[in-house]
Amino acid sequence: MAEEVILLDYWASMFGMRTRIALEEKGVKYEYREEDLSNKSSLLLEMNPIHKKIPVLIHNGKPICESIVQVEYIDQVWPGTNPILPSDPYQRAQARFWSDYIDKKTSGPCKGLHRETGKKQEAAKMEFIEVLKTLDSELGDKSFFGGNEFGLVDIAFIGFYSWFRTYEVIANFSIVAEYPKLIAWAERCLKRESVAKVLPDSDKVLKSVSDYRKKILGIN
Repeated sequence: MAEEVILLDYWASMFGMRTRIALEEKGVKYEYREEDLSNKSSLLLEMNPIHKKIPVLIHNGKPICESIVQVEYIDQVWPGTNPILPSDPYQRAQARFWSDYIDKKTSGPCKGLHRETGKKQEAAKMEFIEVLKTLDSELGDKSFFGGNEFGLVDIAFIGFYSWFRTYEVIANFSIVAEYPKLIAWAERCLKRESVAKVLPDSDKVLKSVSDYRKKILGIN
């Protein structure tokens, strides 16, 4: 019996990008179903009744929710190629720590950057800059966050790169100029087929967010 793998997602979600990259890294064939976040499908609500949000990975009818949980699940279920988590217990713990840091520290400011204006947006910008500084320091001179190998922390953060241009334009600051190590890291990640295939064009993200801000916030 063939395995059934379905992903409920939204194209611009940096969280859903994680799951897609992990599936691509492992060569897992899956059915992608785009969700309308303003009119969520009955399947999404059934498969993720607690949070009612994307992404949801459905493996043989069973749902796995939360993107980092999904990435770890994919690494365990399809262990054959391109390991995502390190085998060393300490390094594995560090990878989990930093992916958890990214989850906890980015969600609030990133929403504020594209959904707010004025002082609230400025506060979100300052908060996000602190996250960038911390991650820039943690990366240091390493090729990837875990060292020489692409792994969990890289997957956790690389989706945000497709939003950098949007943040720069709508919040008037420069990530590219201030964090060259992070940009070089992102460019290394993009050399991987899995990342290049999944990350959307930054101009497409900017247009989508600009349209949202014009419609919801009345900003041209």
